[in-house]
Amino acid sequence: MSRAAARDELTDTAADAAIEQACRILRLPTIRARHAEITTAATRQQAGYKALLVELLSIECDDRETRRKARLVRDAGFPRTKRLEDFDYTANPNVPAALMHTLARCAWVGTGQPLCLIGDSGTGKSHLLIGLGTAAAEAGHRVRYTTAAALVNELVEAADEKTLSRTIARYGRVDLLCLDELGYLELDRRGAELLFQVFTEREERASIAIASNAAFSEWTRTFTDPRLCAAIVDRLTFDAHIIQTGSDSYRLRTTRDRRKTSSGP
Repeated sequence: MSRAAARDELTDTAADAAIEQACRILRLPTIRARHAEITTAATRQQAGYKALLVELLSIECDDRETRRKARLVRDAGFPRTKRLEDFDYTANPNVPAALMHTLARCAWVGTGQPLCLIGDSGTGKSHLLIGLGTAAAEAGHRVRYTTAAALVNELVEAADEKTLSRTIARYGRVDLLCLDELGYLELDRRGAELLFQVFTEREERASIAIASNAAFSEWTRTFTDPRLCAAIVDRLTFDAHIIQTGSDSYRLRTTRDRRKTSSGP
């Protein structure tokens, strides 16, 4: 009996089992899960074999891309979900919506440009930082989020354990490093120098996006060595996108409005 004749004599159960096995071997989970549904619809619409094959391959490709984006976002290590489209630009008119929409296309990540978000607490810096990082991850870039304090602690531990070069190289490989809360804590000279090594590893090659509650002129309180501070500012601002988010705290204003509403006239 020919293969064609054998295929014709396959029962539905045997065919489903053969598809199941082939999809597992070829790692096609979406086709495995949805082939019966798609085949039934194609039969109802009298679609040809090629049209059915295109449909099956298309849903597998689409789902694989969705899973890849989700994996890159998950690997970035964001502490919470924040998206640029959820940012309230009317609540903070200091943030240019048109520029943020442009940055969301992530051309700056591809060219290795830095980005600095500077403003007081509650003005949306972390939301924008995570939102931009999420957009970059969904565009296919490798992203890593961390706070300045957490990164310095990791670098100090790596130095003590003689794995500093490996740790710096790992941070050097990601396409975008999102560094939050820079300027909140004073760093000793060792911590500042280790952080500087990460910046130098990525300079003009891979992007860094930072969020800080201190103006650049105030960074000497974080990096107490003036020359080291100047070098760090130089690396983070050269050819950078610098966004000032202002000083009017959205959280504080929202709390005040709620209290006024609850207290009544």
